[in-house]
Amino acid sequence: MRKTVFFDIDDTLLDTSGFAEIARRSAIEAMCDNGLPLEYDEAYDMLKEIIKEKGSNYGKHFNILTKRLLGQEDSFLIALGMTTYHNIKFSLLRPFPRTLAILIYLKTKGYHLGAITNGKNIKQWEKLVRLNIHHFFDIVITSEEVGVEKPDPIIYLEALRRMNCDPKNSIMVGNKLDVDCVGAVNAGMSAILVNSTLSEEEKERVNNEKIPIIVLDNISDIDTIL
Repeated sequence: MRKTVFFDIDDTLLDTSGFAEIARRSAIEAMCDNGLPLEYDEAYDMLKEIIKEKGSNYGKHFNILTKRLLGQEDSFLIALGMTTYHNIKFSLLRPFPRTLAILIYLKTKGYHLGAITNGKNIKQWEKLVRLNIHHFFDIVITSEEVGVEKPDPIIYLEALRRMNCDPKNSIMVGNKLDVDCVGAVNAGMSAILVNSTLSEEEKERVNNEKIPIIVLDNISDIDTIL
């Protein structure tokens, strides 16, 4: 039976949260410098509220921001914000250290690789393509495609079905205990938690509930256990 490793994408293969904040702040500064009638911090706080309301995958955060502040959408400011955001985001887009080496290592060891991620199809594929690691993955399963988000077992079961692999021979690698790892365990898989600092409560859950999860400091350590 084939051995399969599935990866989460955001904050597992690359630091999405870090570059997103820098890119959004840069976009807000550009918009404020060109007529958005708020101080930087106030405008950024409003943008965060909009993102919280609509979700990070919503495509018109800047549209809502200008409409709330100006009474109508401002095409110039929206375009300026979006362009600045994407330019900064793509300039900062980097995999975590040794990510490429780990993917190569797993391939040489005979593992089949897949990705299971919450998000939009095109956005998630774009990250892998821009990092030039897309060719390592046999499949990429997104919540948009399946219609449910992790930790719903359905998305894991669909990934297992498409990869034609046994959950007992499959591992999920992610940075969120409940969303990535517990969700995978509930689908019959094992899991590796990386790039995450567990709270004392979470550590107790892992130890006392005997959840079959391996905790590593970061993705670069995977070759020490697989």
